[in-house]
Amino acid sequence: MTEDQLEQETLGWLAAVGYSHLYGPDIAVDGDEPERSDYRQVVLVARLRSAVARLNPAIPTAAREDAIAQVLELGTPVLLAANRRFHQLLVTGVPVQYQKDGETRGDFVRLVNWAESQRNEWLAINQFSIKGAHHTRRPDIILFVNGLPLVMLELKNPADENADIWKAYDQIQTYKEQISDVFLYNQILVISDGSEARLGALSSDAERYMQWRTIDGATLDPLGQFNELETLIHGVLAPAYLLDYLRYFVLFEDDGTLVKKIAGYHQFHAVRAAINQVVVASRPGGTHKGGVVWHTQGSGKSITMTCFAARVMQDVAMENPTIVVITDRNDLDGQLFGVFSLAQDLLREQPVQANTRQDLRAKLGNRPSGGIVFATIQKFMLGEDEDTFPILSERSNIVVIADEAHRTQYGFEAKLKSIKAPRVAANDAQVLQVAEAPAEYLSRFQVGYAQHLRDALPNATFVAFTGTPVSSEDRDTRAVFGDYIHIYDMQQAKEDGATVAIYFESRLAKLSLKSEELPLLDDEVDELAEDEEESQQAKLKSRWAALERVVGAEPRVASVAKDLVAHFEERSKAQTGKAMVVAMSREICVHLYNEIIKLRPDWHDADPEKGAIKIVMTGSASDKALLRPHIYSGQVTHKSEI
Repeated sequence: MTEDQLEQETLGWLAAVGYSHLYGPDIAVDGDEPERSDYRQVVLVARLRSAVARLNPAIPTAAREDAIAQVLELGTPVLLAANRRFHQLLVTGVPVQYQKDGETRGDFVRLVNWAESQRNEWLAINQFSIKGAHHTRRPDIILFVNGLPLVMLELKNPADENADIWKAYDQIQTYKEQISDVFLYNQILVISDGSEARLGALSSDAERYMQWRTIDGATLDPLGQFNELETLIHGVLAPAYLLDYLRYFVLFEDDGTLVKKIAGYHQFHAVRAAINQVVVASRPGGTHKGGVVWHTQGSGKSITMTCFAARVMQDVAMENPTIVVITDRNDLDGQLFGVFSLAQDLLREQPVQANTRQDLRAKLGNRPSGGIVFATIQKFMLGEDEDTFPILSERSNIVVIADEAHRTQYGFEAKLKSIKAPRVAANDAQVLQVAEAPAEYLSRFQVGYAQHLRDALPNATFVAFTGTPVSSEDRDTRAVFGDYIHIYDMQQAKEDGATVAIYFESRLAKLSLKSEELPLLDDEVDELAEDEEESQQAKLKSRWAALERVVGAEPRVASVAKDLVAHFEERSKAQTGKAMVVAMSREICVHLYNEIIKLRPDWHDADPEKGAIKIVMTGSASDKALLRPHIYSGQVTHKSEI
């Protein structure tokens, strides 16, 4: 098959899903049926004007012309910033003002009919020549919606072994430099060599170009392993799918550097499945169980949650809902809040964090509608004088999104737990010693936080997102959230290149703890994790100070450091890569760091952006001197995490 044959076959697939075909030279300024004033023009203005009039009949002509002028002149010379501005206009409409009945009225001119795909004009144009400042280039196929060039497809000869899919990627990078005007409006870039196909965004590097492996979200590679382009066209470029995708699955993040992100097929279909389930579950008489989305670690779960939140917020059936995002750790709450905060274009709402239990009750209590509120599950603790959690809202259009909802904190039923009895007048060293007398334990009933959530928001619908599978014995998670609604497991993520394979090798630095204490250790760890409110955590710190000293004892840390360095260097002989170490506490992190740089001094550098080894942790100016050299600004810490 030649490149021309692939192009014609692609046009046939596009026609099958609803596009009309035009040949670029025919509508050029010097063509048989010209629709462009010159080769620099990338928008089919007459078609855009016709669509704007058709979709906005009640808006005066002058205001419609103002909207078209805003689209043609986006007001910024920076390509990605202009692309972001256009995406805002595309999704929300173009703001205009006009006089009516002696008053100035504000309105939005729609560029696209999002609800009825057939009311838009869908064109696939091949060989559409574009003139830049110094070069004229001719992309293979551009997809126009109402005269706007939203998708570009670049194809390479499948018979030429030197013209693979990444040559198509390189071609697009050349286009971005030489005919940048067409990218002002671009939403999706597609590259293919006939057998392979990938899609990416304007700012995506090669690693971020993704396969689209499904049409209906259920069957993988339905047209065969080597028909990736046809699957992609049917699965995301088909008009109804594409409208949904452009509206809810394109994000711009700006934390100092503007980045455009688009969702993968697993994220797209997970959100579509979840919103359908939530709408049904939230109706009168519904189960209020939105289901569980299991997407393996590293597959973009935070982006999936953000897209889902945007979809829920804008669904007419949800009637301006409130979203409550629940995590079980302060650091996770901060990280996820950061992701949502960067996606305000998509969410159309500024998320807020509940800083205390009282703040949570104030933010949720009798809220009439709307809002995205973040909180840790621990903020649903009872007050000292409370037997049950008070009702904060009885509305049914509240959606609770729980992150990592399989963990013990989300238990639903009261459980009898054994906890260590407090020691009166004991110092930290006496709390846990390797050779001390057996500790005394007492039992008490403890209700899971899910019960408090249900009591606070009795008519809310609960949706869970988890990066690890829910145990078949875990009745609590299913009782609160329901069954799986979408799964993207490690094997599938590895096949897609979203994550890499993980191999385990056990390397133990043993602790000398008394055997009779070990069966209760897990319960006490859960107890420490559950009571994360500062007032409760302070009571538990003394119990664990001695255990931390055992784990972080100097001889043990030195032994671990020696083994880590030897293991890392031996592995590096076979393959390049990085190493990550997770420690029990920040102090142990620093001690381990110090032991490692004793062995390899050249790995250290005081500059936070230099050196071969760094600690990534939170902290403040009040931290002890041992920790302060490793506490950086949020932006520097983010770079280290990357």
